[in-house]
Amino acid sequence: MPAFSSRDPNSPAFWDERFEQGFTPWDRGGVPQALRDFIARRAPMRTLIPGCGAAYELVALCEAHWDATAIDFSPAAVATARAAAGPWTHKIAQADFFAWQAAQPLELVYERAFLCAMPRAMWPAVAARWAALLPSGALLAGFFFFDDAPKGPPFGIGADALDALMARDFLRIEDAPVADSIPVFAGKERWMVWQRR
Repeated sequence: MPAFSSRDPNSPAFWDERFEQGFTPWDRGGVPQALRDFIARRAPMRTLIPGCGAAYELVALCEAHWDATAIDFSPAAVATARAAAGPWTHKIAQADFFAWQAAQPLELVYERAFLCAMPRAMWPAVAARWAALLPSGALLAGFFFFDDAPKGPPFGIGADALDALMARDFLRIEDAPVADSIPVFAGKERWMVWQRR
């Protein structure tokens, strides 16, 4: 493992170091099958991808004619995403999830290793921000990481804790195992879709 000087995942510098040194064990190098299936069975939706990393999913969504925007607060992550996004680079912005504003109401937030990148103390703020960004009936869909290891990222959550975090503002409408996880998430993640109450 490379040596890192930044230890705070709340700081862009933490993620910049990892992208700059090519240490991204959470990066699968492509689009998970569960998202491909979701895209195939849904009409296009106005979508936000927070903490987009390399933004493979943005390309898949845009190619399927979805109106998707990818954001990350790490300049190095944004540079990585833009280098791979081809004609969709204008859909990637350097922005703070907690301050970013949608130009039009969102229909979907895609969750991929964003919640588990955040220290556990930040989770109520993340859930509240999801709820603030999504109108009633809109969806939060993606992958949730279940683990009780004290250190991270990734920071895992328990099933009961996730239910408690989400219950006030969201109703879970899909919950399925994931067959194509990368090693860091293998056996510990589920595909879920939550609907904004």
